[in-house]
Amino acid sequence: MSSTLLRSSSEHNQAQLLAGLERLAAEAVALVDAMLNPGRIIGEVEQMRALQKQAARVEVTEPARAAQLRERAARIGLR
Repeated sequence: MSSTLLRSSSEHNQAQLLAGLERLAAEAVALVDAMLNPGRIIGEVEQMRALQKQAARVEVTEPARAAQLRERAARIGLR
């Protein structure tokens, strides 16, 4: 293998490692935030559950509205 390919491979591996460490750090920050603010997390879960229940109630008569409500609930969960 040429030294250029070895260098390129090594740089790629380093970039992957760095990206993985950044993701790990972001997850750790999110975990600590959740542990320090349990009320916010509980409130978000309650809000998501209310939207899901509302979606279930209107599913038969308003399927588009039910989909919107579920989408809102999913976005809350991704914050």
